[in-house]
Amino acid sequence: MTENLTDSDKKQLVVGIDMGTSKTAIITDTGFKGMIRSVVGYPKDIIGVKLLGKTQVFGEEALKNHSALRLYYPLEDGVIKDSGDKDYNAAYELLKYMVDKAKQGQDIDVCGVIGVPSRASHVSKELISSLANEFMKTSMVVSQAFMVAYELNKLNNCIIIDIGAGTIDICGIRGTVPQPDDQVSIPKGGDYIDDRLETAIVQQYPAVQVTPRYVRGIKEAHSFVGNIKEPIMVTLRSEGKPSTYDLTEIIKSICESIIPDIIEQMISVIMGFDPDDQEEALKNIYLTGGGSRIRGIDKEIQRLLTDYGEVRVTRVDDPEYIGCAGALRMARDMPPEYWDKVSILGK
Repeated sequence: MTENLTDSDKKQLVVGIDMGTSKTAIITDTGFKGMIRSVVGYPKDIIGVKLLGKTQVFGEEALKNHSALRLYYPLEDGVIKDSGDKDYNAAYELLKYMVDKAKQGQDIDVCGVIGVPSRASHVSKELISSLANEFMKTSMVVSQAFMVAYELNKLNNCIIIDIGAGTIDICGIRGTVPQPDDQVSIPKGGDYIDDRLETAIVQQYPAVQVTPRYVRGIKEAHSFVGNIKEPIMVTLRSEGKPSTYDLTEIIKSICESIIPDIIEQMISVIMGFDPDDQEEALKNIYLTGGGSRIRGIDKEIQRLLTDYGEVRVTRVDDPEYIGCAGALRMARDMPPEYWDKVSILGK
């Protein structure tokens, strides 16, 4: 804790949270780290309650028992879906579940910073903040991209590309909390790749049986752009029997399909910097989010931007937790009495 905090504040648990379409992660100032899939499951009937011994389950446990549950993915593009009370309640329960795990049985006040996608509206940020404040003493909701920049200590002339499940967010950092004009959101994140990959596999191999969860595993294990030395051979089931299929070209073409949109929007973000600052910004481009693990994507983006000058694209270490780490760092650096002012700046 910093010397700016009061004695009362020192007794609080300080957290950084990254709310995402696919995963929700948390880090605390006591060293706790946790991450789960952003899904909540409710038993369909009394048999499900008997099977699971509870009335709601989260994350991988929910996915594993999906046949007995009604599943809710409450975070669409990292903000609460506007489709009814169940999604709001699921978002509340998911966030509370993560905070309770972080408390590790302690009866202690919690305050912290929550990262959400760059283009989340001010209304969405207020909704998430009000939800969090039902079980947190104080909270602030800020752009995920800014949290990544904060953790990297790159707060001026820097560009963050966050390839998440729901969206790809590109954010120019220019020495202040990013404003809407500094940020672009592309609705072609990991879920888009999963959907297209599943469709392409079934079209090329009509007899195979695949599920969205299985396809996501293929993507996470094998996604790439550019060229690779060995073909990607994957075992799939056809009419109940396992067989090996070559998915190299399918995976390559679908992963590369997001590149043109990234380049187009990158150019727009670059032009938002003053001409004197564009050269520096091009040398400070950072890839984060689960999609940053696509092999070769950093080199391909760098190659396609070379007409604009010397370009350096760096994949961050630990992309799943870097947003949380930045949120925690900001929460510890800045006294809570200033949080409202920072939140307003990012609207």
